[in-house]
Amino acid sequence: MSKTTTNLIGIVITILAGIYFYMMYCSECGTIVQDNPVKETLVEEAVPKATSYPFAIADGDYEYQENDNYNFPISASRFNTPLSPNIANAIASVKDFLAENSEKIVDITGFYKSEEKNESAFPNLGLARANAVKNHFVENGIPSTQINTFGLLKDEMVPENDIFLGPVSYKFEIKADNAEDELKTLHDKIKDNPLVLNFNTAQTHVNLSAEQRQKFADISKYLDKAEGAMAIIEGHTDNTGSNEKNIEIGMDRANFAKNYLIKNGISASKIKATSKGSSSPIASNDTEEGRAQNRRTIITLN
Repeated sequence: MSKTTTNLIGIVITILAGIYFYMMYCSECGTIVQDNPVKETLVEEAVPKATSYPFAIADGDYEYQENDNYNFPISASRFNTPLSPNIANAIASVKDFLAENSEKIVDITGFYKSEEKNESAFPNLGLARANAVKNHFVENGIPSTQINTFGLLKDEMVPENDIFLGPVSYKFEIKADNAEDELKTLHDKIKDNPLVLNFNTAQTHVNLSAEQRQKFADISKYLDKAEGAMAIIEGHTDNTGSNEKNIEIGMDRANFAKNYLIKNGISASKIKATSKGSSSPIASNDTEEGRAQNRRTIITLN
């Protein structure tokens, strides 16, 4: 073997040895040297803090605030009971203020979230909640003529254990000078375009549309404000079946509407329900379309 060949063999051996030791001890050669595994840090998702709104109201030198308020379950139009004793104190204070300031009214605004399910008679749960609080005010001696109700979308609300804490706000304002004119306009609007509920054959219950819910709210508002106002409910049927049976079905339909009004805070003493049976058709009973129009309940005002 020549000297040149021997040198070449030595060089090759040196290179192979270098590669071997490099692979064995190199910290970046993952096939031989194992790095310490990187531990993942688990970050817990932050839980939003529940929102809470106090019973707070102010006007000039008058100011009242309680940390307690009316609380409502998710998708509910009725507040939880029993109420805190502090609520009674708050209502008494507002009552005294309004008695001393007859030109003032209190605005009650109920909050709601767009994801809630509204099963009330009102256009939104905020207005339904405000109406529930209004009724409690009235039960405690505050005249309904000195109360206005509103609904406000408030998607930033966060419940605590499926309960919204105090989703209601309060504000005093001066009675509008044209309040009587507005009331007459509302009366005429309801009389000219009464609430009509249509039923399937033998059916006595319906689901309300958004337009029908708004009409319910208008009727409720008028009954609150107008002295001696009454809701007049008439149940009607098509001519299918006996007259006696149709009178009964018409009454059931009228009572459905009456109970719905009562459930949503209208006093039974302000509601008169009657049945006309099949005696007052508005369309021909010779067609299904006509019979469908005759199966109805009409809610209007005296």
